[in-house]
Amino acid sequence: MTISINVNGEDHPIEADPDTPLLYVLRDNLELNGAKYGCGLGQCGACTVHVDGKAIVSCLMPVGALGQRQVRTVEGLGTIQKPNVVQKAFQDEQAAQCGYCIAGMIMRAQALLDRVPSPTEEDIRLHMQPNLCRCGTHARILRAVQRASRELSLTMAKGEVQ
Repeated sequence: MTISINVNGEDHPIEADPDTPLLYVLRDNLELNGAKYGCGLGQCGACTVHVDGKAIVSCLMPVGALGQRQVRTVEGLGTIQKPNVVQKAFQDEQAAQCGYCIAGMIMRAQALLDRVPSPTEEDIRLHMQPNLCRCGTHARILRAVQRASRELSLTMAKGEVQ
């Protein structure tokens, strides 16, 4: 069955069963490999992407349930040459050790900062809680989100557009 989905601002016709998890379509059909298969049960967050700005685990989202909603992946935030504020903060804080969880962490952090540009430490901890890092870089991840929040605040104060 042909299903049309919008990913990172582009429409893509996809040949897939409507029950196919979004994660599989992103990785197998669109070759967007930022979101990782972690547990397949929605318990680790490695596959986190945005659907209409909300962080979701793509391993549980059937592609047929998307309809006209917009999907954004880590590839839609920035590039290696020009990372967005959140990606740059994760780099600067060396928040990735093995790197497996980081795309999901970045997407979850971005969803929070899009909604709450100046979150408290407690806000960050609560929002990031569903995503797991097996390497234990949680302290660096927390610092990265705080850094991104400060950078966004400075950008907004200067009247610059993110």
